[in-house]
Amino acid sequence: MRTAYSVQTVRSAERALMAKLPEGALMQRAAAGLAAACADVLRRRGRVYGARVVLLVGSGDNGGDALYAGARLARRGAGVRAVLTSPGRAHEGGLAALLAAGGRVEEGDASTSAQGGHIDLVVDGITGIGGHGGLRAEAAQLVRALEASGAAFVAVDLPSGVEADTGEVLGDAVRADATVTFGTYKPGLLIDPAADLAGALRLVDIGLGPELPDVPDLEALQYADVAALLPVPGSESDKYRRGVVGIVAGSARYPGAAVLAVSGALRGGAGAVRYVGPGAHAVIARHPETLVHAGPPSKAGRVQAWVVGPGLGDGTEAVEAVRGVLAADVPVLVDADGLRLLDATAVRSRTAPTVLTPHAGEAAALLGVPREEVEAGRLAAVRELAARYRATVLLKGSTTLVATETGHTPVRVNPTGTSWLATAGSGDVLSGLTGSLLAAGLAPRDAASVGAYLHGLAARHASNSAPVAAQDVAEAIPAAWRDVRA
Repeated sequence: MRTAYSVQTVRSAERALMAKLPEGALMQRAAAGLAAACADVLRRRGRVYGARVVLLVGSGDNGGDALYAGARLARRGAGVRAVLTSPGRAHEGGLAALLAAGGRVEEGDASTSAQGGHIDLVVDGITGIGGHGGLRAEAAQLVRALEASGAAFVAVDLPSGVEADTGEVLGDAVRADATVTFGTYKPGLLIDPAADLAGALRLVDIGLGPELPDVPDLEALQYADVAALLPVPGSESDKYRRGVVGIVAGSARYPGAAVLAVSGALRGGAGAVRYVGPGAHAVIARHPETLVHAGPPSKAGRVQAWVVGPGLGDGTEAVEAVRGVLAADVPVLVDADGLRLLDATAVRSRTAPTVLTPHAGEAAALLGVPREEVEAGRLAAVRELAARYRATVLLKGSTTLVATETGHTPVRVNPTGTSWLATAGSGDVLSGLTGSLLAAGLAPRDAASVGAYLHGLAARHASNSAPVAAQDVAEAIPAAWRDVRA
């Protein structure tokens, strides 16, 4: 599992570790890892010896890491030039090491720093995790000039100009091809829009682990974590013991939403799917194993979890369906139209778990803020939604986040998302899949996390870098399941 910690937590851990080490040892560990990563990038582009490297050096330890790494590259035969974005405030020891290794130092000037021939690599050591509010105008101009050179960019700890704790980008920022981060991941490396600027991630172990708290701020499941959570039927299982999920979806206008939600549910691990709504004929035509009922949900039969909302519309029957499902004493997942129709008080007063699965626009409506505010600050939005509605919230988007109402539980970020999921009906499939995992016995946070993970993998299987439809994603869920368990 990948874990991420806030800047404050990282700083405290670094102080505790530095107190146990010789002076400067921690920076040397970081610089060694950074230099090795930069050498790998240079080798992929041709060679280390004779390569031309530009270091963008700020005033903090981030700049010191870049300088010491640059000295190591210079000793291997690279031509290294350090451009100081804060002249007179750069790390003195790092400067001395670079000069001793044959490197050069100059002050930052966008009109000259990108000149002087071909550049293979730019190392971004401008601000690091202590920076806020985007790059200053002079630094931004320098970065843009160097980007035009075609050089690869490697960020030190995280791209300068992004917010380490939130993933927000509040101004100009570096777009890196790779980011080398130290000790632990930072939230901004895993959450868009900042994550989109980080490129490939490389974590350098500097011995920080024992100094970090057991509970991180953010975590991202990996294959092994998901495999351990997948519901696998035992020898005594039958369709009812495996769980029954109820789906309330679809309308005369959106009958396909019912089919897609059921498609996701049938592949999600539960033993049976009950469908309630006006799309029964379409559902049975596509999935004859589905148990159908005209409604209301309370009369449909026993279920271990409900999914309500995809394509439901906003008529009286839809309102009553959402109200009836929320009154049930089983886990409930609310999506799409159900989010518009739910009563916040009814959600907060439920004793059984509730999972809300909004996209940014729906989240903005639930919070009463502009959509742009949610998209820019996804971490704050998902935490606020979970706390306000006393629910588990799966915030869909370029990076899907899962938060619970308990503030001490790490937010989970899904690492398998792909832009091919931006297609009509994709969210309906995710709702059915996640609801099925709920019915199969997974805790709400685990069901949401595993559902998002499998959903992303399925989209990659289905798309293979080509356009994909929602039903294709649903049909690829078993392939994603096999990948995880392999």
